[in-house]
Amino acid sequence: MNTSKEPKLKRSLTNRNIQLIALGGAIGTGLFMGSGSTIHQAGPSILLVYMVIGMFMYIIMRAMGEILLADLSYKSFQDFAERLIGPWAGFVTGWTYWFLWVVIAIGDMIVVTGYFNFWIDNLVISTICTALLLLALVASNLLTVRLFGEIEFWFALIKIVAIIALILVGGGMVFYGFTGSNGVTASVTYLWDRGGFFPTGATGFFAAFSIAIYSFIGTELIGTTAAETHHPEKTVPKAINAVPIRIVLFYVLSLAVIMSITPWDLIDPKQSPFVTIFVMAGLGPAAAIMNFVVLTSAASSANSGIFSSSRMLFGLAQSGQASSRFARLSSHHVPAKALLFVGVLTALFVPILWLGGSILEGFTLISSVAATLVLAIWGLILVSYLCYYKKFPETHKNASYKLFGAAWTPWLGLGFIVGMCVVLGAYPDTRLALLLTPVWFILLGIAWAIRTKRVKARHN
Repeated sequence: MNTSKEPKLKRSLTNRNIQLIALGGAIGTGLFMGSGSTIHQAGPSILLVYMVIGMFMYIIMRAMGEILLADLSYKSFQDFAERLIGPWAGFVTGWTYWFLWVVIAIGDMIVVTGYFNFWIDNLVISTICTALLLLALVASNLLTVRLFGEIEFWFALIKIVAIIALILVGGGMVFYGFTGSNGVTASVTYLWDRGGFFPTGATGFFAAFSIAIYSFIGTELIGTTAAETHHPEKTVPKAINAVPIRIVLFYVLSLAVIMSITPWDLIDPKQSPFVTIFVMAGLGPAAAIMNFVVLTSAASSANSGIFSSSRMLFGLAQSGQASSRFARLSSHHVPAKALLFVGVLTALFVPILWLGGSILEGFTLISSVAATLVLAIWGLILVSYLCYYKKFPETHKNASYKLFGAAWTPWLGLGFIVGMCVVLGAYPDTRLALLLTPVWFILLGIAWAIRTKRVKARHN
């Protein structure tokens, strides 16, 4: 529990901010960049992949929302993991989520460089442009949390307008049987007559889950912005309850339109289909506009990563699990030193980009690592809920916002997470990331043991 002497984050985010931050988290790099790869792997059945993950994501978000609103002193899900499961869980959750968003921010900067290169066609200049964008994002985060909310609001608005425009324009192309410069006529029948709804079978269907899971990372940002939100008892439930409609609109409908304009087996897995479908249709200006949209999407995801990881580091420092220098707030009520540290780490995208392989290879590795890390986070949220449900039955009973089927849905969610770990281990592209992830938790275990030993020594 925070004392009155501890620095506190200001509740500066409005309902408008939190709704759009939740939207922005649900429409990220995984959808725009990764959907080409998932369509290539699963064909039209990718629509079912997103609906399955979305259903379990809604369960996890409802569980998180109930706990956060049961005790408004919780700044994030790291707080309730520490109190409900144990101090070690808070340590693991905080550092894992911090590491997750640093990895994502680095990956998004690499992807942004690729989008810049779509226009510039010079990797050096594109890298410089991305570095300047990173500086701008860190600087804006240093000013006020309200500015972060405003930037995410406009980033998200751009994505929403673009996807709705894509659905409307694409729907019109399908309705009128538009024929592109590639000779392909738009038709909804492509969803089932190019090898069926499951053209690549169960193998392709399950292979698509890795990057699809990555697409949903950020939805849980609702849980890290709760401490900086006006009237969380109203804004948090509203943001969570809108998750299902967002999934149908922004994932299912948009991808269905894309696969109706261009058959799934003609989509390039190495490019964003949101851009290439307009190129293939001979609509160059529309492709350039959509490239701007996907660039802002990746920038938005990186911005969320910088924000979220800095708040996690701030929380870890306040609880004595990180250096106390990161627990200080600036005159603008933001954790400035934590923000600067995360910004420096994100700048590692430059050497990684230049020493690594292609942008797609880097993105695939990062998405696989991020997927395994976020599954652990989602699992800890559900375990926290089970502890809450057992320890505080009356609180649950009287809660104004609660998880439906609380006695069994968390177990269903945990079963899904275990199943996804099995799936990740079954494919060569994702197996390495799954095998490397335990190394991170072993390191955390060693760090926790050292920290515990020092704390005992000080008390003795």
